[in-house]
Amino acid sequence: MALFDYLIFVGRFQPFHLGHLQTVRHALREAAKVIIIVGSARGARTFENPWTFQEREQLIRACLAPADQQRVFVVGISDRMYNDQQWVGEVQSAVDKVIAVDTANLSSRPAEYRIGMISSSQGQDNYYLEFFPQWHQVHTAELPGVASADIRHHYFDPALACQAAYDAERLPPPVDAYLQQFRQTEQYRNLVTEYAYIQDYKRSWARAPYPPTFVTVDTMVVYSGHILLVRRRTQPGKGLWALPGGFVDQQERIRDAAIRELREETKLKVPAPVLAGSIRASRVFDHPKRSLRGRTITHAFLIELPPTQDGLPKVKGSDDADKAKWVPLFEFSRMEDQLFDDHFYIVNWFLGQI
Repeated sequence: MALFDYLIFVGRFQPFHLGHLQTVRHALREAAKVIIIVGSARGARTFENPWTFQEREQLIRACLAPADQQRVFVVGISDRMYNDQQWVGEVQSAVDKVIAVDTANLSSRPAEYRIGMISSSQGQDNYYLEFFPQWHQVHTAELPGVASADIRHHYFDPALACQAAYDAERLPPPVDAYLQQFRQTEQYRNLVTEYAYIQDYKRSWARAPYPPTFVTVDTMVVYSGHILLVRRRTQPGKGLWALPGGFVDQQERIRDAAIRELREETKLKVPAPVLAGSIRASRVFDHPKRSLRGRTITHAFLIELPPTQDGLPKVKGSDDADKAKWVPLFEFSRMEDQLFDDHFYIVNWFLGQI
């Protein structure tokens, strides 16, 4: 008899490697069913998060025997960079829904299910286990020398193409085959370009006496149920939608920088004093991993413009933006995979303040 009814395995699986597969197989020996929760399931493609949830689910299932596939559930959840409790709630909800569907046709159900959470990583990477004291923790041996970050590094750096055979030994055959196929796509070429840009960017700061911390501004402008977005003209995040914003100049106050960047990127013809007077909230967003460029702290502002009979103010992309547009808020809620960095989560935090 299995020790658990369900074992939960949380990860990003970018990509799904032999260490992950070893953990899943261990979980299948210990539990009747396994629930694999895939993080960063709805974000935009970056070289840190290159494959969609659907692609990762297919790869996970391709590595499992048919009989095991019947015992494995794969669900995706969003990142909640600035709200751990919201993320915990989404994990709990996903598990609850899986169990409800799985047991819907049972004539009798136990009063309580034996649920555990399995992990093979040690130290900081498994800090999230502390958020689930109601589930028994199961630790397995980590497969030495296998790390998704290293595989991605070798995969997107043309100078490290010689590592392909090395990484293939750390990937299940279906995953290795898919990654070779993905190399032929436009998405791969775009990610290689983004990777090269970020590496050059970091090298330009390598001689600084201390690791640099960058200060930026972003502005969320709302008008009658619409939000103002810009499409990025250059790397990183070329082609993704974003809040108007940019770096703070040396001789500039933060609020002034936010208004300057807003007007430069959108050509929004609202006087600066009116914009400053329409600020309704502000917050610092400082997650250490919020930007691919490195440690970047942004000061974000919420500007709520009063409605007029003239309709939506005219905007036009300029400077670092090749397009600017007003997006209905209901449409924005479906754009998580099109937003740059953590801007989707910044907007949702501000929406809670309106």
